[in-house]
Amino acid sequence: MRILLHYAGRAAGAWHDAFVRALPEAEIVPWTPQDASTFDYAIVYKPTAEQAAALARVKAVFNLGAGVDPFLAMPALPASVALVRLEDAGMAEQMVEYAIYAVLRVFRDFPRYADDQRARRWSPQRRADKSAFRVGVLGLGVLGQRVAATISGLGFPVLGWSRGARTIGDVTTLAGAEGLRALLPQCRVVIALLPHTPETDGLLNRATLSLLPQGAWLVNLARGALVVESDLLALLDEGRLGGAMLDVFVEEPLPRDHPFWHHPRIEITPHVSGLTLVEPAVAQVAAKIRALERGLAVTGVVDRERRY
Repeated sequence: MRILLHYAGRAAGAWHDAFVRALPEAEIVPWTPQDASTFDYAIVYKPTAEQAAALARVKAVFNLGAGVDPFLAMPALPASVALVRLEDAGMAEQMVEYAIYAVLRVFRDFPRYADDQRARRWSPQRRADKSAFRVGVLGLGVLGQRVAATISGLGFPVLGWSRGARTIGDVTTLAGAEGLRALLPQCRVVIALLPHTPETDGLLNRATLSLLPQGAWLVNLARGALVVESDLLALLDEGRLGGAMLDVFVEEPLPRDHPFWHHPRIEITPHVSGLTLVEPAVAQVAAKIRALERGLAVTGVVDRERRY
């Protein structure tokens, strides 16, 4: 069994060594300009269009990330080749950590206290009523379900939204356009964990974000293109929204002259809410390759029409 591996970055050697250990029965070959038709599988991260076009004859392509946007933007990969994304692989725990921090930060009024500190103002606030502090989670895949269930377990009322109906413990779930319009006005914090598809592109715009209660916060841990950045800035400047915590952006790295950098009501992080961890990811991919070799079905195969 021959496997082609492409990972551009400083961690390329670590990925190669981990796959060699996990799949000793396979030949793991780093990407070079060569005939990819001699390989059984490809494991890639952020491939070029030329590389995607070269993978027309492999059995499956494994993407070392949860998002498959770059691949779906390239029509060169035939529909006959299965495209498999990572499922969790250590990302859910990190997303939960980030989401908990964001919710508690807003719930306990820490942005206000940060302002008070800068103004040397001593102004204790009453603790908010947790039972009335609703949190919305947009996207109820593997990561979204974990985030929604954990925040619910902390005693917050949680509303989850997805394309189709879901059932998640004590989480109130809604679906479809009407469900989104019903969810947003109830939520003090909304956490975006949706895939980027034609349907979700620009979903969080002036019209939808204006449905949120006065002073609500947006947390985006998914894809920058979900948010119309100019609309978000306008609503913050107008005082309609309380703030935003953003981990993902339309353009990454975020340009140095982007207004998000210095906006007083925006906190940014450099796409670190759910880093891909080498060992869990390698173990997952290795298990799926062995399953495919035995003729078994695997989870995480991307539906090209749904784009996730």
